[in-house]
Amino acid sequence: MDVGSTGMHAKPCGLLNVAGYFDPLLTFLDHAVSEKFVRDVHRAMVVVEHDPAVLLSRFESYDPPRVVKWLNAGTI
Repeated sequence: MDVGSTGMHAKPCGLLNVAGYFDPLLTFLDHAVSEKFVRDVHRAMVVVEHDPAVLLSRFESYDPPRVVKWLNAGTI
């Protein structure tokens, strides 16, 4: 299944990281990946830029990853 068929949206999620404001959040997300709480492919879905024009440009060219669902309803 890809992103579209899991019920998740395929829109980019972006952070305008002016003056490093979101650095602590990004450090947390990277830690979550290292602890295997978040997959690399999901972490990569967060588009981070310091320049608004570059962020918007990346939104325009965003191609969501094709991710297989990792949890099925009723398994937890």
